[in-house]
Amino acid sequence: MKNYLLTILMGWFTFFTIYAQQPIPKTSSELYDDLQKLNFLGTALYIAAHPDDENSSLISYLANETKARTAYLALTRGDGGQNLIGSELREALGVLRTQELLAARRLDGGEQFFTRANDFGYSKHPKETLEIWNKDSILSDVVWAIRRFRPDVIINRFDHRTPGTTHGHHTSSAMLSVEAFDMAGDSQMFSDQLNRVSTWQPKRIFFNTSWWFYGSEEKFLEANKENLLNFDIGKYFPSKGMSNNEMASIASSQHLSQGWGRLTTRGSRNEYLEFLKGDKPQNNDIFSGIDTSWKRVKGGKEIGDILTKVEADFNFQDPSVHLPELLRAYKMIQNLEDEYWRNFKTRQITALIEGCSGFLAEVITGSPIGVPGETIDLDFQVINRSTAEIIIEKITLSPSGAVLELKKSIPSNEQEQFELQLEIPENAAPSTPYWLNKESTLGMYSAPRKFIGLPETPPAASAEIALNINGVRVTTTKNVVYKHAEPDKGELYEPFEILPAVTSSLANKVYIFNEEGGKHIPVSITAHRENTSGILRLDLPEGWTSSPEQIDFSIKNKGESKTYYFQVMPPSSESTGALSPIIELNGKTYDRELIDINYKHIPRQRILMKSSAKVVRLNIEKAGENIGYIMGAGDEVPESLKEIGYVVIPISPSDISPANLDSFDAIVTGIRAYNVLENELRTKQQYLLDYVKNGGTLIIQYNTVGRSGFRGPKIAPYELNLSRKRVTDENSPVRFMAPTHPVLNTPNKIVKNDFSGWVQERGLYFPDQWASEFTPVLAMNDPGEEPALGSLLVAPYGAGYYIYTGLSFFRELPAGVPGAYKLFANMLSLGKTDNNNTNSKG
Repeated sequence: MKNYLLTILMGWFTFFTIYAQQPIPKTSSELYDDLQKLNFLGTALYIAAHPDDENSSLISYLANETKARTAYLALTRGDGGQNLIGSELREALGVLRTQELLAARRLDGGEQFFTRANDFGYSKHPKETLEIWNKDSILSDVVWAIRRFRPDVIINRFDHRTPGTTHGHHTSSAMLSVEAFDMAGDSQMFSDQLNRVSTWQPKRIFFNTSWWFYGSEEKFLEANKENLLNFDIGKYFPSKGMSNNEMASIASSQHLSQGWGRLTTRGSRNEYLEFLKGDKPQNNDIFSGIDTSWKRVKGGKEIGDILTKVEADFNFQDPSVHLPELLRAYKMIQNLEDEYWRNFKTRQITALIEGCSGFLAEVITGSPIGVPGETIDLDFQVINRSTAEIIIEKITLSPSGAVLELKKSIPSNEQEQFELQLEIPENAAPSTPYWLNKESTLGMYSAPRKFIGLPETPPAASAEIALNINGVRVTTTKNVVYKHAEPDKGELYEPFEILPAVTSSLANKVYIFNEEGGKHIPVSITAHRENTSGILRLDLPEGWTSSPEQIDFSIKNKGESKTYYFQVMPPSSESTGALSPIIELNGKTYDRELIDINYKHIPRQRILMKSSAKVVRLNIEKAGENIGYIMGAGDEVPESLKEIGYVVIPISPSDISPANLDSFDAIVTGIRAYNVLENELRTKQQYLLDYVKNGGTLIIQYNTVGRSGFRGPKIAPYELNLSRKRVTDENSPVRFMAPTHPVLNTPNKIVKNDFSGWVQERGLYFPDQWASEFTPVLAMNDPGEEPALGSLLVAPYGAGYYIYTGLSFFRELPAGVPGAYKLFANMLSLGKTDNNNTNSKG
């Protein structure tokens, strides 16, 4: 029974995530639920810092039990986090986590918004956070979100009164929310917004607290709860066949890149909201005292009377019998003076009318992409599965603006098809996340005012369909989608997107030049239209040259890729810079790379970013050649090590055996390997330690630690206690605690300048206790804190070396930081050169 239910649940959320572009007909129960939401005029805005910070259970409860319009405002897109399912980091990770949030909202019924804040990584205090973010800019975005969404109620995930006790982003989200609560209704604050939105004063604001914020369940039981609302969010929904908590569990499990896949939960669960300011509710209803009926809108009472009667008499066998009342209400909604409710309720009732009439329309292309100037064939498919008289009067295509007058009646239960053509304007903007169109700062993305807050760029192409249903004109919009089938997967949907005529990519993001000679650099060009010819050249740093200087290329087929090679020569002295392919085509210049993000739990994403790689002329020495790499959560360290001449061979846990390990000069575990491969490595750990004992070098990169400590196997031959200590300031001064140790001297001399140019952080999850056999090599700290000594620990064990490091090599090596390469080469070289073959502590 358990496996059967799991299968149903997995199928349910797969349907709503993989096929996010697919039109999904609704059951009568779902239409009734939509009708109830149409009859509720109340809004709630949940505010926190990152994807996966939100309380999906509360969002689901408000959307599905209370029936409120509910949204989550995440200040960031989670760009600064780690990735458990792939190698995407920074901007690409932000796109992935954005889509995971949207997948969660499709399941829990909420909407999703963002600010322009860039997740620059862990911050220990809101003072630092708000300086890097530019407080006024992000505060204006929160005010903008409130004025656009017009929440009656705001709920903060974090406590604004506890700076320095948790992630600085967390506390900052609450602090900004509390300030914005007062500012949104003040016309003197951010008055430049008022040509697009009106002021709005929410009624009340809460803090979504729990025993965790009190330190323990015992302390929470003893606490004064006079200001706390308490209600059970474990509601069971018979029409959905599952409880609120089950729905929320499946929703939050969409955060797979953050390791949030989890079991569903059922049964009663109390939720607590601490009242902060505004009109205090008189009971446990957060909307207590707020008119959430149609009466709150001028001219709304008669609409409410109509829809309340439909709700009371709803025909689950044939919802189409309610079309006359729904169409009457639709016409009345169009006359509302309140633009906010007119627009939102029009969208709701339009979808309800479509659902009750069984109307379904799709606008399909045979290709997922088009380019400016291209004409795309469209297949318009439509069906009317009711007895209602439905006439398609006209179709307006975007972005071309072309209008097709049809005046076509759609007979009952007969699919009609029409061929359309979409002419993509020459000046059409490419489809890419809007916040990545311009270069960002450390703390801020740039975006046009009309896009600020939106979760993603509006669709590249759509069709506005003007309908006449039983004599009433109703307008609906359908996005153009790419629909196809694969034998092993069935029917699949993808967004249709507009791309440049040509894109380019480099095989690596970093090229290390460690010798006097040059390197062959491959550049791959992909044509996104037929018969593409032009010139390819490289934009190089000063002192660097390429042969040839340019290449003529020609690609016949759309979607075809070809690779061309340049011999790149570095200067004789150490140098760093950026290399970028430049394509000249028909008088235009193209320098974008197409990045494809394709996971089963989100719609396929295509990102356009500048095509470039870091080039580094570096005098670096190394010992050893063959490196075994046990991949953990996903990183690009293996590719980076290959750049300095190592042969890197992946090792799966099942391949770990004494015979297989003996051939390696060193073995490295990827980031969080003992977190994601806990059970597999538990049984193989002794083999790894024996490898060290017999003369090998083992490097363990950081693993995460929960609040109750590290749960994995004993990872070191001696006592080693992992902690949550980290140094977030990438410019933090580094002190050499063991200046004569081989890891700082052989085969490369490490100096203070080798810690310049690091990105995002120094490191994370440093050990805080260790046996005397370990030598702490480095000391570093964030401002105002005691030095952390556990960033790099080295211990001789038998004839070999065991190394544990929390330094963020997984960020520094792909970023081309020269000093990080030197230090990592020294770690790999321990015990393999004349100067460090004695494994003494130094």
